[in-house]
Amino acid sequence: MTERAAKTGEAPLTGKRIAILATDGFEQVELTEPRTALDDAGAKTVVIAPAPGKIRGWKFKDWGDCVAVDVALGEADPDDYDALMLPGGALNPDRLRLDERAVGFVRSFFEHSKPVAAICHAPIMLIEANVVRDRRLTSWPSLKTDLRNAGAHWADEPVVVDRNLVTSRKPDDIPAFNDRMIREFADGTPSSRQDRSTVEV
Repeated sequence: MTERAAKTGEAPLTGKRIAILATDGFEQVELTEPRTALDDAGAKTVVIAPAPGKIRGWKFKDWGDCVAVDVALGEADPDDYDALMLPGGALNPDRLRLDERAVGFVRSFFEHSKPVAAICHAPIMLIEANVVRDRRLTSWPSLKTDLRNAGAHWADEPVVVDRNLVTSRKPDDIPAFNDRMIREFADGTPSSRQDRSTVEV
C-alpha cells in the first residue's frame, strides 16, 4: 500500500485504469485472479482484445470460460491507461504477437515508462515488442532461451521486478505476482532499482 493510501484509508489503486490485453486461449486463472485482485485494490480493469464480443479462456488442459471484451483493440488508446497486465496461456500471446496493433499497444507502455505485469507465456509479447534487452525477468521455463536470445537476463523465481516490469512464471505464482503487481501499479512510476538475487546468464 502506498503512503497516501495508508493515510487516507483508500484502496491503493483507486483512480487507476488498468488495461488487460488478451485474446482466445488466455490461461483462465492468469486473467481472472489478477483481475479480481486489481479490482479489489480499487482499480478499474478493462479487457482489451482484437475483436469485440467475448474471448475464451484455457483452463489448464481444455477450453474454459468466456470473458467479455470491454474495448476492441482498434478503439483502445494506451494513453487512457495507467498500467498494463498481460495474462499467459500458450495460445493467447502467440496469436497476439501476429497483430501489429497489439505489439504496438504493449510497446507504448514501455515508451511512456508505465508499469507492466506479465505472467507465464505473456513475455512472448515483450520479445515481439523488443523491450526485454538488458532487463531481468522470468517466465514459463520454455521461454528461457527465447528471452535470453532477445537480450534478457532470465531468472527462475516466483516473481521478478525490474524497473516498471513485473513478471512471474506460472499459475502457482499468482499470489506473489498479484502482490508485487499491485505495489508497482500503485506507485505508478518506474522504479530505479532492479531486484537482484541470482542472475542466470
